Amino acid sequence: MTPALRVGGVVLAVAIAAALPFFLTDYRTFQFTQALIYAIVLLGLNLLTGYSGQISLGHGAFYAVGAYTAAILMDQAGWPYWATLPVAGAVCFGFGFLFGLPALRLHGHYLAFATFALAVATPQILKYKGIEHWTGGVQGIVTLKPDAPFGLPLSQDRWLYLFTLAIAVALFVVAWNLVRGRVGRALVALRDHPIAAEAMGVDAAFFKTTVFGISAMYAGIAGALGGIAVQFVSPDAFTTLLSISFVVGIVVGGIATISGALWGALFIQFVPNVADQISKAAPWAIYGAVLLVFIYAMPGGVAWMLRRVAGSLRRA
Repeated sequence: MTPALRVGGVVLAVAIAAALPFFLTDYRTFQFTQALIYAIVLLGLNLLTGYSGQISLGHGAFYAVGAYTAAILMDQAGWPYWATLPVAGAVCFGFGFLFGLPALRLHGHYLAFATFALAVATPQILKYKGIEHWTGGVQGIVTLKPDAPFGLPLSQDRWLYLFTLAIAVALFVVAWNLVRGRVGRALVALRDHPIAAEAMGVDAAFFKTTVFGISAMYAGIAGALGGIAVQFVSPDAFTTLLSISFVVGIVVGGIATISGALWGALFIQFVPNVADQISKAAPWAIYGAVLLVFIYAMPGGVAWMLRRVAGSLRRA
């Protein structure tokens, strides 16, 4: 596919996505907003795991930090919702970078366990009475969903979807340029041949901690958007299951792919709902069965399968 056709396809896809909420109910629009938010998290996680090779089972913690940062600024400081996003991203970048420093000594499943411990501890920390004044403790914080600006004739859900879509497109463009440039080549080199990469002058400590911070920043921005969309944040909303779902998302969508974040987000957003509609008694059994089908049918993820199909069509 030529670059012009690729760009044209992306523009067409964004145009269709922008028109989507005008043909859906507010509830369905809210669901697609959540899918876009999850896509941002999965994109950041794929930068870390897919391109850098660092396994994280704790991105739900960074998502929670971003959500609480936005909620506290809106609730206690009266900030507008849009102004909380860069702050949430910056805070999570700092946390991710600092966590990445000791993580340099950990590899493989040891790093996965360390990040999993972070995911387990975060809900309990958010309930701690010493910071209850800020976090609301077990009661959480209620936020308000924003109205469309400038008197635009849009419902709150439609406006928030379009706002989230704009943020997601911008972050996807940043990630695309990142992986195609010097940083992306350095990360892949460190993932595949770390000793050779360091021998060629790649600063492993700098790149690994920086990509950890960038990945956490993506999760933090997504968390802020998620808190605004749901209008409520509480510690119990950020369980370890959320972090595991993010890992499932990048596996289903496709490891080390940009578009895979979208497919993985659609999976973790809609498949549990479909499973619940099929069986109220055992929805997670249905979810597990569907996940197994995806893994066996598309071991490289949806994005890789679509690439193979497109390649076959071009050859035909």
